[in-house]
Amino acid sequence: MPGKEEFVQIYQEHIHREGSAELLDYLENKSDFFTAPASARFHGAYAGGLCQHSVNVFRCLEAYLARERVKEVYGVDYPMESAAIAALLHDVCKVGLYKPGFRNVKDDATGKWERVPSYSYDDRLPYGHGEKSVYIISGFMRLTRDEAMAIRWHMGFSGPEDDRMVGQALQQYPLAFALATADMEASYFLEKS
Repeated sequence: MPGKEEFVQIYQEHIHREGSAELLDYLENKSDFFTAPASARFHGAYAGGLCQHSVNVFRCLEAYLARERVKEVYGVDYPMESAAIAALLHDVCKVGLYKPGFRNVKDDATGKWERVPSYSYDDRLPYGHGEKSVYIISGFMRLTRDEAMAIRWHMGFSGPEDDRMVGQALQQYPLAFALATADMEASYFLEKS
């Protein structure tokens, strides 16, 4: 089942919170979420990459949270709704962020320059990364503190934040640690960036 259909199926199966239908309508009909890339040059740098990345992160997070050791060590058992919200929506901040265009690339074999499709970064709401996703989602539905922290800190130590703050967030909110792990697994292993 390709990206959008799988995303919608997971979303509708697991997310039933007040405002969730309106958020899904926004994603489907008022944004480029299902056609946007996940990045301009790295993982998911193709049309539909953002949606596929979100599904991949959900699958990784679902598998991670299903491990008995996670429940045993952290003493938490997150509902699937929280996992689905965190994974599927962690990068909603990328809606409207990448603009299609072209760039020139030199062909190594011929030495000639070629015009190839690409994306440029154009942030019209420079509000940060994870916090911007929390802000957008909160306009439609209420997040739990664990969900908000997970989405806010999903970049883990690869973001520009102070390492001490990241460490505190990941230690205090196990869903944040799990989401950051799932995001890296999807990006670096499933999507080979």
